[in-house]
Amino acid sequence: MPFSSFALDPALLHALDEAGYPAATAIQQAAIPLILAGHDLLATAHTGAGKTAAYCLPLLQHWLARKGGRQRCTLVLLPTRELAQQVGSTLQQLAAHLPRCKIVTAYGGVSINPQLMALRGGADFVIATPGRLLDLIDNNALDCGCIDSLVLDEADRLLALGFADELNRILALLPAKRQTLLFSATFAANVQQLAAGLLQQPQRVHIAAEQVPDIVQRAIEVDARQRNALLLQLLQQEAWPQVMLFVNSKHDAAELAQWLQREGIRAAALHGELAQGRRERVLDNLKNGTLQVLVATDLAARGIDVPALPAVVNMALPRSPQDYTHRIGRTGRAGQRGVAVSLIDADSRAHFRLIEKRLGLVGGLETRQHFARQFQAEALFDQA
Repeated sequence: MPFSSFALDPALLHALDEAGYPAATAIQQAAIPLILAGHDLLATAHTGAGKTAAYCLPLLQHWLARKGGRQRCTLVLLPTRELAQQVGSTLQQLAAHLPRCKIVTAYGGVSINPQLMALRGGADFVIATPGRLLDLIDNNALDCGCIDSLVLDEADRLLALGFADELNRILALLPAKRQTLLFSATFAANVQQLAAGLLQQPQRVHIAAEQVPDIVQRAIEVDARQRNALLLQLLQQEAWPQVMLFVNSKHDAAELAQWLQREGIRAAALHGELAQGRRERVLDNLKNGTLQVLVATDLAARGIDVPALPAVVNMALPRSPQDYTHRIGRTGRAGQRGVAVSLIDADSRAHFRLIEKRLGLVGGLETRQHFARQFQAEALFDQA
């Protein structure tokens, strides 16, 4: 369906054409008319479905319609700095031909002063992480009473990362009369509860993945003492040009990255305690091939797109099946084939079986016990 079917302003259509958007995706076809009509919306869609443009376009159209009236603001909340940057960039791109549309992106890890300055005189769109938004509110930089549209993007991730208290504080400050849009990759129980208390007579949109990612999933049972040795053998044997390793704490990420460096592997850690500039350099180095291995916490499980990443390795299992899905989803993107390997020790075997069951992997995924010195290239289980 062409974007012209939605009666969008010519300036928006011009920006879409310049940015190379070919036609509306399924989530855009379903969501744009509902948002334009003023409905609250609960939408679930897989990564890469095009949901950012699905809400940015109609909200920009709303801005055009109210331009010249009293100042109103749209607030978009996201769980990570990287996602805030991406959404801010998309919004700037789509608003390229709209005169005097003020867009401010705010997140932690950098000085708050430039963001305070940017918000002087108000803003038409504020894209923020919850913690930094509250800092801005505490500094009287944002008038919450002018917010007439709210978007919670990656709502399931906002809740999983422990932002529930921050969300409740923010929501208590917003006008009751507003349009609220909630986008989530999953419709878990906590997301349902949030939606029930937040949305008014919402429309519901669910977009299933049009194509199942081509990801071969492998599990290797390994003695915990042999885990690093097995990883080194995997890296040497598979010769992946880039690989993302997942661990469960920033301490583990830093420690493993340092060990790999001592072993002569071009590796670096990515976690929430890194300054924003450092995080951006690490990701750029992975994408351009300067790094071979990125050791990440679940911070990187969403919102980070490394083109043609061939492999993901779970050094430790994530806490939930949803996090497992998001982790392995860093590979096998854009129609390419990927590999996801999970290293399972005796203590994590039961949790692994629970992940299998919750994800509905038919018949279970076969694992066989191998140790670092005995590891062979065969897939210990394959689930394409």
